[in-house]
Amino acid sequence: MNRASPDSAPRRVTILGSTGSVGRNTAELVGADRDSYAVEALVALSNVALLAEQARALGAKLAVVADETRYRALRGALAGSGIEAAAGPEAVVEAAERPAEWVMAAIVGAAGLPPTLAAVKRGAMVAFANKEVMVCAGALVTAAARANGARLLPVDSEHNAIFQVFDAAQSDSIERIILTASGGPFRERSVAAMASATPAEAVAHPNWRMGAKISVDSATMMNKGLEVIEAHHLFALESERIEIVVHPQSVVHGLVCYRDGSMLAQLGSPDMRTPIANALGWPRRIAAPSPRLDLAALGHLTFEPPDPERFPALRVARDALLDGGAAPTILNAANEIAVAAFLAGAIGFLDIAAIVEETLATLSRPAIASLDDVYGADGEARETARLLVGNGGRRAASA
Repeated sequence: MNRASPDSAPRRVTILGSTGSVGRNTAELVGADRDSYAVEALVALSNVALLAEQARALGAKLAVVADETRYRALRGALAGSGIEAAAGPEAVVEAAERPAEWVMAAIVGAAGLPPTLAAVKRGAMVAFANKEVMVCAGALVTAAARANGARLLPVDSEHNAIFQVFDAAQSDSIERIILTASGGPFRERSVAAMASATPAEAVAHPNWRMGAKISVDSATMMNKGLEVIEAHHLFALESERIEIVVHPQSVVHGLVCYRDGSMLAQLGSPDMRTPIANALGWPRRIAAPSPRLDLAALGHLTFEPPDPERFPALRVARDALLDGGAAPTILNAANEIAVAAFLAGAIGFLDIAAIVEETLATLSRPAIASLDDVYGADGEARETARLLVGNGGRRAASA
């Protein structure tokens, strides 16, 4: 792998969530070009063995495990390496505050909000793969970025695709953007058949290798609803200027439509190392081992509108964006509870969107002015969604 610039000093990086899928891919890219990167800190939830292995291999200054009960194990795994060890939520935030020029924010869930915001507030380049950052606290994060000169670099394949072809200097010339969706495993299944879908069927994504939760979000298309909210904050576009198109081949990841009739698209194989490399090297291009497209071998690419009857989650998410305030936070929290309940066999597949919608209908949507507001809305939504799950998700779906 070639250095981004032979005359520049190594880019100092921190990886928050280094043992997850995005974190591992980021560590792989950094490790493939050690001369171009210096690792300040690595953070993991509880996987001490992999965290210590990564820290030694990449020469990290600091390794942090969020689970405080794993501190002794981490310290032992790093014995004799000279790498500093720390543990606990406060240590995670402190890792984000250390002087790294570039930070990968890949901690899953609400736990990723404080360290991501900490990195933004010190003006870092922050690459983020955590949807909760923008869905739950998008206004807070973008305001902090403007105030502190931070650069937000999206890593989700769709948002990274838009980022690559979005002319921010001429944003007034953009009519709309298009996020593509594979359609998941149930794209052609009837609603009646979807009602009996099993967790094993829902997580069997046709193109991407992902965790169970995001795979279910793809099957319901809630992931696209969350991405609409994320795109709204990232690109300062209204909901009606953000379109979703089903593209089963997952080759075109995003498009920007300009007022002169031009439509610019970003294409690539369905491999997360491509958007991660784009963010890691920004504003330059660096090498990545992602498979290259062979358009002749592909033969054809197809596109179709999403079916609102099969995928009501899209409507629910757009409504939450329009409602504003805490609605997107409630949406995200209720969805996490409903997806977990479905994976545990407690509710049916169609109950997921129904429980999210009923949670939104039940709760008020106060303004979000701080992380405390986010946590308050998140907690209340989770409690309400759990009650709905306990009352029988299928009754929610039929209501």
